[in-house]
Amino acid sequence: MKIYKQKIEVESKTQIEFFDITSQVQEVLDASGIREGLLSVFAPHTTMGITINHNEPMLIQDFMRVLYKLVPMDDRYSHDLFELRKASKSDGRSNGHSHCKSFLLGISQTVPVEKGKLLMSSNQSIFAIEFDGSRKRDITIQVMGI
Repeated sequence: MKIYKQKIEVESKTQIEFFDITSQVQEVLDASGIREGLLSVFAPHTTMGITINHNEPMLIQDFMRVLYKLVPMDDRYSHDLFELRKASKSDGRSNGHSHCKSFLLGISQTVPVEKGKLLMSSNQSIFAIEFDGSRKRDITIQVMGI
């Protein structure tokens, strides 16, 4: 079995931003030379998410609305009470909502690989979702197989 790993980078310009990274992920798969196996997409950040869904502009607006409704930015988050956190370090951002959104979506996805291609339907895309922009972020792609 062969294992191949590569990082890709995204840079957000807004607080919440969806990045369709499907073509970049396929490029990493192509570079790996692996034809059969599994591919993992992992965001090593606690305020990002990785998901698979349909890339349609109105649907992305729906996703945004649902995220804002489930985890509103203006709610009270204990994480944002910096003066109460003595033992842990903080970057000073009031981003409790971002951590909660990431918690709901998760930070990784696994996709089967068949004949050198991602085994996804034509309506599926891989998204990296920034919840605490604007920032530069790296995403790790790991392919395992033969």
